[in-house]
Amino acid sequence: GALIIENIELIDIIKEDNKITGVMTSQGKIFCEKVVCCAGQWSREISLKFGVSVPLISFQHQYIITEQIKNLKSKLPTLRDPDNLTYFKEEVGGLVMGGYEPNPRIWGEKGIPKNFNFSLLEPDFNHFETIMKNALKRVPLLNDIGVKNLINGPESFTPDGNFILGEAPEQKNYFVGAGFNAFGIASAGGAGMALAEWIKNGNPPYDLWPVDIKRFGFPHNDKDWLSKRTYEAYAKHYSIAWPFQEYESARPYKCSPIYKELTDKGACFGEKLGWERPNWFSDNKNSKDIYSFSRPNWFENLRNEHNAVRESAVIIDQTSFAKFIVKGEDAESFLNEICANEISKPVGSLIYSQMLNGKGGIECDVVIARIAEDAYYIISGTGFMTHDYHWIRSKISENKNVAIENCTEFYSVFSLMGPKSREILKLSSPDNFDNNNFPFGTFQNISILNFPVKALRMSFLGELGWELHFEKKHSKEIYKKLLISGVPLGLINAGYRVIESCRLEKGYRVWGHDIGPDYTPLEAGLGWATKINSKKNFIGKKALIKQKEEGIYKMFVGFTCYSSDAILLGRETIFRNGEKVGWLSSGGYGYTIDKYIGYGYIRSSFPIDDNFIINGSYELEVAKQRYKCKVHLKPLYDPLMKKLKM
Repeated sequence: GALIIENIELIDIIKEDNKITGVMTSQGKIFCEKVVCCAGQWSREISLKFGVSVPLISFQHQYIITEQIKNLKSKLPTLRDPDNLTYFKEEVGGLVMGGYEPNPRIWGEKGIPKNFNFSLLEPDFNHFETIMKNALKRVPLLNDIGVKNLINGPESFTPDGNFILGEAPEQKNYFVGAGFNAFGIASAGGAGMALAEWIKNGNPPYDLWPVDIKRFGFPHNDKDWLSKRTYEAYAKHYSIAWPFQEYESARPYKCSPIYKELTDKGACFGEKLGWERPNWFSDNKNSKDIYSFSRPNWFENLRNEHNAVRESAVIIDQTSFAKFIVKGEDAESFLNEICANEISKPVGSLIYSQMLNGKGGIECDVVIARIAEDAYYIISGTGFMTHDYHWIRSKISENKNVAIENCTEFYSVFSLMGPKSREILKLSSPDNFDNNNFPFGTFQNISILNFPVKALRMSFLGELGWELHFEKKHSKEIYKKLLISGVPLGLINAGYRVIESCRLEKGYRVWGHDIGPDYTPLEAGLGWATKINSKKNFIGKKALIKQKEEGIYKMFVGFTCYSSDAILLGRETIFRNGEKVGWLSSGGYGYTIDKYIGYGYIRSSFPIDDNFIINGSYELEVAKQRYKCKVHLKPLYDPLMKKLKM
């Protein structure tokens, strides 16, 4: 029943009270409630008119079509040779051959020409020379057959190499399907189905975070940053994807106020959503990641940071955290509706909670501080800023007296973690940090050097610790004071990779890896963080109750291998009694237990429980080799007992 109109120009979107009611075209108005932008390389330019950012850049992409080849089979499989940057496929009796150059050429930087539709660019034989030479190594037959055409056409690419789907965070009911990075045909069926269901139902049919438009943020609006990063992504199209690999282009873009101080102390930085973040520290200021599938060059550096977490203390600059304030007369009732955990706690409380979709899947994983009767301070991961802000804001109804503010840019965050953290704070602040006065799961307004600081007693590392939140302008003074107080007690700088190492030992889950829209709190072992047994309703509660009654078919568990040769990074296949039952969602090394640790879901066609998990024999497949392993249902490290549960 669709009407397809060609040769028509979109002029504007018609809105009433920010709601889409139609579009204005060169042939008049078309009334509608939803707009879907699938305009290929034009998507960015079109969407910017309406305040929507679609981060993609066009690059020239070339391929040859050969003359016909005698006896060439029409069903010849597609051939890819990543080492030589080339691909081949059969085309009407000949071959198509193209590739991805390490030095691509951007096109349309100053805008796409007005009437550039169904058009091609001039062939660039000189630029194609490298690809041609590589192709001759793999398919020598190319020396003996003629070339009919060298096709050069622009194709849109994205800064991370994944395409773009979903509802734009800037405009309700404006959907995007674009930036397919030259594999649009291969992805078309699934992407079209997923986008159609997303448009119809308001949510994606399953976890589509890797392609969700809300994975982007402020750096992706900067055309210079976008061009440099997308250039690197194109050039790496056929390169090896190393564990822990970082992008190198367009850096640094956004830095913490103590970036220089951390650099001087030997920080090796990574990047997330434009933010420079310390990954690890070295005595050699010129140290950098050397990528490997075996133990990395920073393995022992991380051991030092990990041991300091367990034995003394570390300070980690986590200023890049996403931070929001939700306030208003209805803030408490609103958050109770969208949060799985109980929000009606006293001022000064910290609440760990998920926000669920209608299926009970986990959409957001946050910590919430109640800072006033009518205000809450919400903390989330750096990369989830756009996603979580949009999720919360989209749930605010017109009849609710609630507002949300993104205050990510206003505050710095230092995490002070380890058994000596209390002593360090006592030397840095006049306030009382004793356990009776400042229990776990609470926050207080304290002062350091007379600067106001929100101190949140919590830890993602499994040790005594505080997150310190304060205005960015005080960062250097507070950092210096904490070092003066803490260094004599063993305080050292640490980075994000030690967070990963420590949280694996404690069994904490990470959104986007261990938990997400396809996993419920019951499956993830997080039922304790819900109010499922209360009379209060919340989004996803009905699905959780039904799942609890019917049983769960997948369970989150931990693994350690008996062999030290098994390096766990995530995605390794799980075998139970010789049968494939799942894969690892995350993996890494636990320095306290001195073993690699993996986490993942064991899946079944029937309801399962702890007894099913325990009464199985397990293996993990690592690089085509199976390793016997032990399954764990509890954390591997207990800071109170100082005892390993192996």
